[in-house]
Amino acid sequence: MSPAKGRSRLELPIDHFRLLGVGPTTDAQSVLRTLQQRLDRAPDQGFTEETLQSREELLRASADLLSDADRRLVYETDLTAISSGSGASIAALDVPSSNEVGGLLLLLEAGQPLECFELASRALQPPQAPALGSSREADLTLLAGLSCLAAAADQHQRRRYESSAQTLKQGLQLLQRMGQLPTLRHQINQELEGLTPFRVLDLLSRNLTAVSERAEGLALLEQLVQRRGGLEGHNDPSLSVEEFQAFFKQIRAFLTVQEQVDLFSRWADDSRDAGAPRAGSKAADFLATTALTASGFGQRKPERIAAAKARLQASGTEGTQPLLACLHLLLGEVDQAHQAFAEGASGELKQWAAKQSTDPLAQLCAYCSDWLSRDVLPGYRDLEADADLEAYFADRDVQAYVEGQEPLSAPASANPQPSVFGAASDFLSGFTNPFASDPAQGPGGSPPADLPAGVSTAGGPDEQLEEGDLDDPQEPWLDAWLPQWHWPENLHWPERWHWPTLPAIQLPSKRQLGFGGAGVVVLALAATALVRSRSHGPKPQPPQPPVALQPVPATKPVPKAAPAAPLSAPEPSDAQIQALLEAWLNAKAALLAGKTSTIPLAAMARPSQIERLEATVAADQNRGETEAITTKIQSFAVDERNPSRIAATVGLDYSETRLDRSGSPTGPATTLQLRNRYVFARDNGTWRLVSFRRAAG
Repeated sequence: MSPAKGRSRLELPIDHFRLLGVGPTTDAQSVLRTLQQRLDRAPDQGFTEETLQSREELLRASADLLSDADRRLVYETDLTAISSGSGASIAALDVPSSNEVGGLLLLLEAGQPLECFELASRALQPPQAPALGSSREADLTLLAGLSCLAAAADQHQRRRYESSAQTLKQGLQLLQRMGQLPTLRHQINQELEGLTPFRVLDLLSRNLTAVSERAEGLALLEQLVQRRGGLEGHNDPSLSVEEFQAFFKQIRAFLTVQEQVDLFSRWADDSRDAGAPRAGSKAADFLATTALTASGFGQRKPERIAAAKARLQASGTEGTQPLLACLHLLLGEVDQAHQAFAEGASGELKQWAAKQSTDPLAQLCAYCSDWLSRDVLPGYRDLEADADLEAYFADRDVQAYVEGQEPLSAPASANPQPSVFGAASDFLSGFTNPFASDPAQGPGGSPPADLPAGVSTAGGPDEQLEEGDLDDPQEPWLDAWLPQWHWPENLHWPERWHWPTLPAIQLPSKRQLGFGGAGVVVLALAATALVRSRSHGPKPQPPQPPVALQPVPATKPVPKAAPAAPLSAPEPSDAQIQALLEAWLNAKAALLAGKTSTIPLAAMARPSQIERLEATVAADQNRGETEAITTKIQSFAVDERNPSRIAATVGLDYSETRLDRSGSPTGPATTLQLRNRYVFARDNGTWRLVSFRRAAG
C-alpha cells in the first residue's frame, strides 16, 4: 500500500480484501475458509507450477494479515485514510519481482482484466522483458492473452465497442510479436471480427460532426459487406442472413442520403465492372436507385432522378415499369410515364389507380406520391421530406430542368430478363411494410413477423444519437455478448423500411395517401401545366447531360480569385471554386479560434454545413477550449462539373492545436495530410459548399 508514483517494485492496484475475495466485514474464520477454497481452485489454463506457487504465497499473505486482528485494524485505518485523501495515492500492494506473475494472475481473477493486460504487456517490453523461452515469458504471454479477451468482453458488455476493439488489436499484436499461443490468437481475431457490426453501429451513430469516426465506420461497413460476398452473400459464418438483415435495418437509418448513394452505387458498379454479377449486386443497384430518387426529390435535384432512371433502365429486368413511370413523371416526361405504367402495372394496381381518379395523369400522381412516401423518402438520417408533388413541381430548379429537356421520342422499356425481384427478393423480403396506418402494425393490423416480442418500433432516422449515447445504461439500445453474436429483444429499432414487391403490391387507401381525388387532380394539373409550357413555350438549349459527368484532368493549385464569396458566376473557373473553398476553410478556422468570419457563412455554405460548424464551436465553448487550425491546399482537381454541381478532390496540409481558456495548448499539435472530396452546388444563383468527405485512394 503506497503512493501510485515512484514505485520501485511491481504495485498491484488492489487491496488485500479484493485480492483474497472477501469483504471488509468478513470475520477471521471466513477469511481462512475462503483461502482454502481459492487454493483448491487453482487456474488450469496452463500456467507453470512456479506461477501457481507464487499465487498461493500471495493469497496466504493476505489471509494471514486479515485474520490477525491487530494487523488488520492498522491496515483498515490506512485504507480509510487513503480513501478519504485527495486522490494522489491509491491502495496498492507491493509485490516482489519473484511473485510478479502470480500477482498479475490474482489481479485477473479479481475482475481487473484491463489493469492485468496493461501490466503484463509492460512486463513483456524491454528492458523488463524476460528471457526468451523462459517460463516467466510463457506465463506473461498467456496472462496477456487471457486478460485481453476478458477486458474486451467487459468493455463490450458496457457498450464501449471501439475500446473493446482497440484492446483486442493490442493483444493480437502482442501475441504475434511473441510468436506464441496460436489458438489464443485465433480466438482474439474471431472476437475482433465478430465485433465489427457493433463498431459500425457505434461509429455511424455518432454526430455528423464526428467526420473521422463516421469515415472509419463506413470503411468497416464496406469490409463487412465484402467479407460476406455482397449484400446477399453468405460467406460470414458469424452473421446469419437474418442477423445481417436486422443489422442492415439499423445501419441504413444512421446513414445520410449521400452516403447511401455513394455506398450502394459503388457496390453495384463494382460488381458490374468485375464482369460477372456477384451476390448482392441487384439489391445494391435498387437501393442506389432509391437513394438517388430520394436525394433528387428531397433536395429538388431532378438530375439525380434522371440518374436513378438511367440506373433502373440499365438493370434490364422486368417488373420495374411502374417505378420507371414514377421517375418519368418526376422528370416531366408524362407520355413516357403513361406508357410505362400501362405496360407494367398489374391489374390490381390499375384497379386501385382507377378508384383514385378518372384522369390518367391524376392516377399516376397518386401512385407516385404513395411510392415516394412508402419506399423512397423514409430511412435517411439527414432527409426530411414529404411526398408533396405540387411543391416539387413548383420549385424553380425543377421547372428549369424539366423545361430544358428535349422530349423523348419513345418510352422506356425493359428487356425481357429475369425479374428484378428474383435475385434480390431473398435479401429484401426480410423487410416488411412499415407504412401501414398504425406504424407498430404490419399488413392487416398484425405485428410484423420479423420483429421479436418487446421490440420498440418507436424512433427512426430523425433520432440522431450523439457520441456517447451508446454508453448510457438507461438506453435499451444494444446489449452485447461475446463470443456468440445476436440481437437482444429490447433492441431500439429505427424506422423500418421495405422494398415493394411487384406486381402483387399492397395498395394504399386514400387515407394513407393523405389526400383524396381532389388533391390528386390539383397535382395532375400542375404536372400538366409544366408539360404544356415545355411543349408550346420557347425551348431553351438543353444543358449538358447531368448524369454522365465528364472528368476534368487534375490541375495544379491555382491562384485565388477575388472576390471569393459570394460566387455567382454561372460557370466558375477552377480558381474561383478553390478560392471559395479557401474562404470557407479560413472562416471555419476563425470561428473555432473564437473569432468571427469576415465573410457571411451563408454566402459560402449550405445551412447543414454551417450548423455542423456551429455545433463544434458550441462544444468547444462548453469545454472552455478553442482550436488553432492551419489548413493549406496542396492540390486541387475538379473531377465533376455540370451547371448545378461541381465536385473537386483536394489535397490538404492540416494542423490543429487545442487551447484552454488561457490560450495554452492542452496537448500536442495534430498534423495530418488529408485528401478530401468537396461538393459545391448552385443555389439561387450562388455557389455554396454542400458536403465533403474523405476521398478514395
